[in-house]
Amino acid sequence: MNIKPEQVDSIIKSLPHNIRGVVIYGSNEGMIATLSQQFIKAISPDVYDAFHVSYLEMSDITADVGALYAEFNAQSLMGGRRVVVIKEASNLLTKTIKELFSSSPSDTLLIATSTSLKTKDSLAVLAKDDDCFYGIGCYDDRDEDITAFASKFISKNGFSIDNSSFQLLCSRLSNDRKISANELDKLITYMGSKKNIELKDILTVISDTSASSQEDLCYFVALGQTEKAIASYNRLIFEGEQPVALIRAISYHFMKLLDCAVKMEKGETADKVVFALRPPLMFFRKNAFISQLKVWNRSRIMNALTLLYQTERECKTTDFPAEQNASFTIMRIANGVKRFK
Repeated sequence: MNIKPEQVDSIIKSLPHNIRGVVIYGSNEGMIATLSQQFIKAISPDVYDAFHVSYLEMSDITADVGALYAEFNAQSLMGGRRVVVIKEASNLLTKTIKELFSSSPSDTLLIATSTSLKTKDSLAVLAKDDDCFYGIGCYDDRDEDITAFASKFISKNGFSIDNSSFQLLCSRLSNDRKISANELDKLITYMGSKKNIELKDILTVISDTSASSQEDLCYFVALGQTEKAIASYNRLIFEGEQPVALIRAISYHFMKLLDCAVKMEKGETADKVVFALRPPLMFFRKNAFISQLKVWNRSRIMNALTLLYQTERECKTTDFPAEQNASFTIMRIANGVKRFK
């Protein structure tokens, strides 16, 4: 059966004995590692206890499937349930696990982890359809996931933090939980005996590994910071983002500007319209957004949106390289800001 990552905390408090396997897969390597350890600790508090925990690589099983059968059926000399963890599991395991579970009465918990499996792969489908399996998809954290993870981490370690500092912290964390966890560990180590995390602590310790790079690009474009916009765009393309996705992100940003500009034409103040935005802006974005409203009126925004929509269409329908097309549009819009000031 499929479960969500946020359900794991409550499940492992009393892990059902009929659960014989867990498949944890997806693109978020850090979340996979975290959840895997949680399930291991539900059986063995020490994740490196050789009597209760065994780790196998997929290559080990491919070379000798008997290694999996032997580990799964082994009994601990110290008594109690055991765990077998398979790293970078593949669909080659699907048939083997079916046979293993049907032929063995062992209560060993089998944990298969993989960053390459997809939801429609046979091993993930097996976990979804079998009542003695948990299947957990782990993908890049959304803003609310990052917030929840950071809040839990800080509380668990006995620290306090004010709202402004917390917003800055979350804005700098990555959508890969492993990277975020490393950054938070650095912060906790840096704090020492001091228990209240302040803005200066975050600025000193936390690298800007944020998932908000697309948002940075939008702000660079709308503020007319051409060099930064192009550098940000090139970095995102290098990291695997699609030109159309970036153009859409910029379009969405200009739609927010348009909504605010229309309300300001009716007499509302910039502070009021920005405060009413949903989802709300991070506090450190507010001044930059208001600065953009001073430059971008309704007519200019509509012109920018027309160009962005045209670019998106051309990226999908013409032979002109999409990366160059999107880059040229970003440069045109950012350079145009200089004429408005």
